[in-house]
Amino acid sequence: MSIDLFKNAIALTGGISTGKSTTCNLLKLHGFLTIDADKIAHKLLDENSHKIASMFGEQYVENGKVLRKELGKIIFSNEENKLKLEALLHPLIKDEIIKESRVFEMQNKPYFVDIPLFFEKMHYPIPRSLVVYTPSDIQVQRLMQRDNISEEEAKLKISNQWDIEKKKELADMVIDNSKNLKHLQAEVERIIEQII
Repeated sequence: MSIDLFKNAIALTGGISTGKSTTCNLLKLHGFLTIDADKIAHKLLDENSHKIASMFGEQYVENGKVLRKELGKIIFSNEENKLKLEALLHPLIKDEIIKESRVFEMQNKPYFVDIPLFFEKMHYPIPRSLVVYTPSDIQVQRLMQRDNISEEEAKLKISNQWDIEKKKELADMVIDNSKNLKHLQAEVERIIEQII
């Protein structure tokens, strides 16, 4: 895969509940194009719901839609299931991201590809990376609130990704999202100036 394919791309990554989606929405408000790997994954899950049913059981699919919360329970707690699902989805997600990137590259200006597991999987030769950073204690609190889960469950979900401090070290640019929305907006504006 040639690096030219992602010449103008910036990988946007971070951890669960560090504020990637909010950051993406703010970037969109500033006119940036974004590709969302999670959105693509959700669409592909439903398109492949029959495969999910045969791999993991009919109880994880209802009316042709994958019950993501239920499926998550056996994915986050079981490495083998996780790898099985990734083997099915990751190549499909990659094809879709490449397709969208080709269109965006024609405009010859920076755009963002939101990939939660950018560093973990290293499937994309994207030259620059931006990490949305939140200290792990705040990350746990936000995830508990967002998904209405226990601290233990939140920590288990987070443990499926690299430590946020490690991602912060690897990043070319970092957005600090440890405070409120106003602070995040200022951080996004600071990064935009850096990019332009």
